[in-house]
Amino acid sequence: MKTLFGIQYLRAFAALAVVVFHAAERTGGQFRIGAAGVDVFFVISGFIMWVMSARRPVTPLRFAVDRIQRIAPSYWIVTAIMLAGAVVSLFPNMRLTADHILGSFLFIPVRSPSNGEIWPVLVQGWTLNFEMFFYAIFAIALFLPRRFQLPFIGSIFAVLVGLGLWLHPQSPVWFTYTRPIIFEFVAGIVLAQLWLTGKIPNGSFGLPFIAIGLCGFAAIYFLQLDFNEFSCGPLAFALVLGIVSLEGGGKLPSIRPLTYLGNASYSIYLWHTLAISVIAKFAVSHNVPPDVATLLSAILGTIFGVIAYEAVEKPLRTVFKSLSWRRSRPSPA
Repeated sequence: MKTLFGIQYLRAFAALAVVVFHAAERTGGQFRIGAAGVDVFFVISGFIMWVMSARRPVTPLRFAVDRIQRIAPSYWIVTAIMLAGAVVSLFPNMRLTADHILGSFLFIPVRSPSNGEIWPVLVQGWTLNFEMFFYAIFAIALFLPRRFQLPFIGSIFAVLVGLGLWLHPQSPVWFTYTRPIIFEFVAGIVLAQLWLTGKIPNGSFGLPFIAIGLCGFAAIYFLQLDFNEFSCGPLAFALVLGIVSLEGGGKLPSIRPLTYLGNASYSIYLWHTLAISVIAKFAVSHNVPPDVATLLSAILGTIFGVIAYEAVEKPLRTVFKSLSWRRSRPSPA
């Protein structure tokens, strides 16, 4: 699929927002709105999956395998590192149970024995539980004719959210997959369908939507407002809509550093907290001012994620591509 520079830029900024959020959280700073990078990621995920399936049709099984290969190996490696750190007491507040560990590796929502939250061993992995669930529903939808796929996904998610609002489930699995945040994936698909069918005007049409998204997030931050998917979801949708419109109008230049960070965004998202934890402990023991500690944590967390992208994610992709090529190579006559 042709690179959509605007989507890559948004992936980069969303990942960096999450990095700064965690850096500030661990060093006494404040950047809660950075967590809204997840909402942007979810909208982008729906957009990319729909565009990819339109331009490069695949079987449901091939789609599922590709997604697992893309998401799981790096996540499992970081999770294993977290477990090893807990075993040798690097994370003294982390408690481990067999069901929590198993749920973490299998992308099944389980309450953490450390704090009761529905978090896996690697805390930011909670978003991957949503991603993998979305991929599962998307894979099932691929069995249907194209015109029925979006209604099917939208209906499934609408029923789940309706059940959640009606029954208020308390089990981790049902509570997770009935949250309204899952509509952000559907919003991304709707946006992609509009874009593919040429129903989104190109060029300067997107500027007001970008302004709405950025100003909305800024208002939440500066006014210290509460936020959730009901406020951040529409803002994320507006931001992606605006960027896609500019992209279609040829208004976005190719900025290689941002494109690279977009490519590395998944590794940055996964690995940054390991570096942040080290810097946060150093800052406390050496009385580093919170703002300085936040900045250092964010920078080093990003650098560590980029190193992991080069040293872990890219080699893994090469291995899986090689295996896929061997499986698909025609047998000699």
